[in-house]
Amino acid sequence: MAKIIAIVAAFDTKGREARFLEGIIRQRGHRSLTIDVGVMGDPDIATDIPASEVAREGGAELDSLRRERNKARAMEAMTRGAGAVAARLFAAGGFDAIIGLGGSAGTVIASSAMRSLPIGVPKVLVSTVAAGDTRPYVGTKDLTLMYSIVDIAGLNRISTRVLGNAAGAVIGMVETELPAVEARPLIAASMFGNTTACVDRARGALEGAGFEVLVFHATGAGGMTLESLVADGYVDGVLDLTTTEWADELCGGVFSAGAARLDAAALAGVPQVVAPGCLDMVNFSAPETVPARFAARQLFRWNPNVTLMRTNVEENQELGRILAMKVNQSIGPIKVLLPLRGLSQLDSPGGEFWWPEADQALFGSLRQSLREDIPVIELDANINDAVFADRAAHELLELMNTRYSAANAVRPKT
Repeated sequence: MAKIIAIVAAFDTKGREARFLEGIIRQRGHRSLTIDVGVMGDPDIATDIPASEVAREGGAELDSLRRERNKARAMEAMTRGAGAVAARLFAAGGFDAIIGLGGSAGTVIASSAMRSLPIGVPKVLVSTVAAGDTRPYVGTKDLTLMYSIVDIAGLNRISTRVLGNAAGAVIGMVETELPAVEARPLIAASMFGNTTACVDRARGALEGAGFEVLVFHATGAGGMTLESLVADGYVDGVLDLTTTEWADELCGGVFSAGAARLDAAALAGVPQVVAPGCLDMVNFSAPETVPARFAARQLFRWNPNVTLMRTNVEENQELGRILAMKVNQSIGPIKVLLPLRGLSQLDSPGGEFWWPEADQALFGSLRQSLREDIPVIELDANINDAVFADRAAHELLELMNTRYSAANAVRPKT
């Protein structure tokens, strides 16, 4: 069955390359929907969605943008407009997949269109900046970036191969039929290398009880994606055992998920179990990237590209206060679990980051700042011990079953 694939590009400067993609799409028996986000001039051939419509959706008039020659204002308008147009068209059944191409400016605009779409919609973007920091373009969506190798400035033996591969990728995605999957209540869990044993064991218990568990790697983008899915209403429960991204937010590490981490479930009333997993560490890249102000701190080289710094007493006091502040927002059922014998694999008796005084500073600050009605369960165990993982799963199942019973919904298997 023929599918509709949207093509988003600045057709005034990248029209030839975009039409090359369109030709492959049509050759494979599919249809195209062209979206022009160019500001500099008119394309040689009319597009389905002209740049004037995109600009208007972004709160501007194309003629005004051209007269003003203010690149920043034009970028803002076209970026907003591309997202609005793509979301509106997709909601109306206007296309099934999307592909785009561009340089630095075109990548910003095209990725905005793609981030406005639900997870699962095929999204491929050929970009000259795909080899750098891609988080601003990908955000929390399943966007596939392909490095263009050469600038997108004409068709040649390199660009046609790359663009052909990109077209083939999006066509393959849109043609793939997935097998039917049983719909089960969803639980989102946070995990790190240093809490893998805990989360893997807890996940097994939750899946055995009839839930589907989505595990997010707490690397900044992972935490942001978890928050996004909870806020969008996909998730029925949260096992947030790895809140390490707050240590990076506090100390300037590379895996910060931003100041909104831990907000979504609390504000939505989603049942959750929270633990201070891996708050004993801050993540930096290679050793030479650690800021000079931390040169005398306790460091551990996890791998060639990840250097961990042990959080100290003062930082742990602040992290306890922050964790309590976030948890205190909860309008739904919640429990806090504390592993008294360490927050990670490294923070265990005899381990590189074992520092009971720092952990107690965190626990004490959290207890002092926490709402009185929020249960705190203390376990004389490391976070990766089986007893801790089993208790975490048990407590969340109890919260979930209470929630399902109260809502008179179909309860999961027990």
